[in-house]
Amino acid sequence: MKYFLSLGTNLGDRRKNLSRAVILLEKQGMKVINSSSLYETQPVDFYSQPMFYNKVIEVESELNPERLLIVIKRIEKNIGRKPAASKGPRLIDIDILIAENTIIHNENLEIPHRGLPKRNFVMIPFNEISPDMIHPVLKEKIKDLLKKSEDKSVVNIVNN
Repeated sequence: MKYFLSLGTNLGDRRKNLSRAVILLEKQGMKVINSSSLYETQPVDFYSQPMFYNKVIEVESELNPERLLIVIKRIEKNIGRKPAASKGPRLIDIDILIAENTIIHNENLEIPHRGLPKRNFVMIPFNEISPDMIHPVLKEKIKDLLKKSEDKSVVNIVNN
């Protein structure tokens, strides 16, 4: 199954945190098909914290979404993420954005991710790698959802 994952971090060595997350995902059998550029982004909802580094990756995995979520939580813990304030600072955050045409809505998992069309820190890197991907619930392309976004937060590409 093909997944689009969002990776974010705003503590420690941000670039290293993202690289380590990708390596650990690959060690769990995920094949990275595509990766966005790195973006430095303004915190949303909880403003008094450092800027984030964010990216979106497309991966292929034999895991079902529920099992993938378990693997992701284990990777976050391995990198050093600890329970903290919602939307607060973190070493790593990995979210499942879309899993092909799968729609899941329960207390543990929501696919497609409900915040996806409202957050430019996810939409801009997603649009970079898959602008024509159709949101399975909204039935619109990522590039069209981005054009309609009302999010005004700062999202800047990081020059390597």
